[in-house]
Formats: sequence, C-alpha cells, structure tokens
Amino acid sequence: MIAHIHQALAQVRELKQRVLEKQRFKGYSGRARALAGTAALAAAIVMSSPPYPRTTLAHLVGWGVVFLIGFALNYGALLYWFWFDPEARHPRSGVPLIHHDLRRLKPAIDAVPPLFAGGILTYAALLNGQAQLLFGIWMILFGLANTASHSSLPRSIFFVGLYYVACGAAFLLLRGSFLNPWPIGVVFFVGEWAGGLILHFDGLTNASLEGFVNQFLLSRAAKDEHEE
Repeated sequence: MIAHIHQALAQVRELKQRVLEKQRFKGYSGRARALAGTAALAAAIVMSSPPYPRTTLAHLVGWGVVFLIGFALNYGALLYWFWFDPEARHPRSGVPLIHHDLRRLKPAIDAVPPLFAGGILTYAALLNGQAQLLFGIWMILFGLANTASHSSLPRSIFFVGLYYVACGAAFLLLRGSFLNPWPIGVVFFVGEWAGGLILHFDGLTNASLEGFVNQFLLSRAAKDEHEE
C-alpha cells in the first residue's frame, strides 16, 4: 500500500514537472544577454577613457547605444525563436511558420511596462537636471523587468532581478555620478552574464560553461566576418 502511494506521488511530481516545462518560456537567448552585458562593460571602458567627452549628453548617447545594442540582440533572438521554433507555433497547427501562438510572447510583453516606465523616468530626471539618478532608475526598473515574468522563466532569474534592484537602490542612496560609467557597466556585465548562463543551462543536461563560452566566441567571430 505504502509503495503504491509513493509511486503515485512520484507520478504526480513528474506530471507537475512536465507541466512546468511546457509553460517555461524559451524565447530568450542566453548568448544575447551575455553579449549585451559585454557591450555594457565595453562602453564603460570607452566612456572612462580620456578622449571621451565628460558631458552628460555624451554619456547619455553612449548608454543609449548600449540600450539599442541590447534591445536588438535580445528581441532579435526573441523574434527569431518566435518565427522559426516549433514551440512558438499554435498547438493545433503543424504547419511551419503559420499560426504562431502569440500567447507564447506573454513573458516578453510583461517586461515592457517597467522598461516603458524607465523611459518616462529618464526623461523626467533629465528635465529636472537629475542625471545622477539615472543609473539607479535603470537598474531598479530592469530588475523589475526580470522579476515580472519569473513564473515562466528559470527561478534563478528572479534573483538576478533582485540583484539589479538592490544595486539600483544602493546607487540611488549613495548618489553616484552619471559621468562615472563603471558602476552600471560592471553591474550590467555581471547581471547579464549571470542571466545568460541561467538561460543557457536551463533544461540542458550536457551543457558546460566551456561550451557556452565557445558558442559566445563563435557568434562574435561570425559577426566580425559578416561586418568585414
């Protein structure tokens, strides 16, 4: 009798795991996040160099470029997944590239309100001459964007979101300078690589850090060849 109960509980746990895996959002790319984090660190290096202008406008343009790079990488990978991956198709349709299930994009849509709020608060801060608040605002709202869809992503992503919120709160309280690019460059480099590794290893049994880094380097090499 007890053996049957244990067997039934094991089947329930297995069924629950399968349901969770079915609901898991697979549209985000770990490599895209890592590339975006690397772009943030590279921007910090460039903007901290002597030739780069030490003005609010120049640094705002620099971080705007980083945002556009990150947006293009992450949402480009998302659209590629949505268009070509069988998981993004409607369950009743077996026809390739047709009847895509828009509900599969809900986790990505859930992240839009915090990012939109970040744009409004950025404009308000600049309008009132409070550029020193921008790093904290960006970190906190990006952290909220990570936690917004945590139920459809690996659970560890929630802690990445908390990391961003904590760093943003600390920056707001310490009131650092907007012209010092290192805090946000390092915070986003660490956070995006952590998030990228979590997404990459999610559901993979034979994945390794070496394989992830090799894929990352190959993608960079392919990009460089394409630009040439």
